[in-house]
Amino acid sequence: MRIASGARVAHAQYGAGTISATDDQYTVIEFDDHGSKRFVTRMVTLESTSVPAPAKAAAKKRAARKKKDAAS
Repeated sequence: MRIASGARVAHAQYGAGTISATDDQYTVIEFDDHGSKRFVTRMVTLESTSVPAPAKAAAKKRAARKKKDAAS
């Protein structure tokens, strides 16, 4: 079964996730609770799911760097 990138799927061990890349050899899935995992496409067993992706937290802004004093 070939599922397109961006599809929501469920894996028996890792739970719900979103397919981030797929081709004839590998399928990469970004799991909600386990991060990114790469599987051999012809061996991975997935099911379609209607579980929505969790909302991503807003990125934190980095603190501005202080300029070094020219006299040092």
